[in-house]
Amino acid sequence: MTTTTTQAIDAKVVKELRDKTGAGMMDCKVALQEARGDLAEAEKILRKKGIAVAGKKAGRVANEGCIASYIHHGSKLGVLVEINCETDFVARNDSFRELVKDITQHIAAANPSYVKREDVPANVLDSEKEIYRAQVKDKPPQAVDKIVAGKLEKFYSTVCLLEQPFVKNPEITVKDHVTAKIAQLKENIVIRRFTRWQLGEEVLDSTPTT
Repeated sequence: MTTTTTQAIDAKVVKELRDKTGAGMMDCKVALQEARGDLAEAEKILRKKGIAVAGKKAGRVANEGCIASYIHHGSKLGVLVEINCETDFVARNDSFRELVKDITQHIAAANPSYVKREDVPANVLDSEKEIYRAQVKDKPPQAVDKIVAGKLEKFYSTVCLLEQPFVKNPEITVKDHVTAKIAQLKENIVIRRFTRWQLGEEVLDSTPTT
């Protein structure tokens, strides 16, 4: 059993709980604080809240949902997004529709390039790594990989929608916000793709290339 203090929840323990339950990082951290660092007790807390169940729904097929649009004031910025759920019943639910609205407005404000880190093309990652290694070329060799890995995490949190801080509550990520909705609605929810237009700029389409 892994334990720690409420004052300093180890990030590794938070990640361990997240990997085990599928819950969001912030939900895991709060649960561990409530459980005084007890990993098993924190998992129970998440189960009681229904959040741990959300992670187990991630593999379920989501073929329903909706395509929604958002036009920012002044009509110079627009977003089109596809968000899927499991049933038409949930697709028509007000809470699901609220989530869709949140996501379209977040995309408009935060300008992500991809839905998730797995969508980032290999050539883009290689280019970023090359830049980061050049920036720390004078560091000890054993430190370079660690620094580059840290910079990549920051890169993901900047360009990947699910890993960006949620604009309406920057203490959580977009993925955390979606996970909370999954727990509430008891269905898998997937942000499939989005397109973002800004007047005079190239259209940004998040659909992964094959």
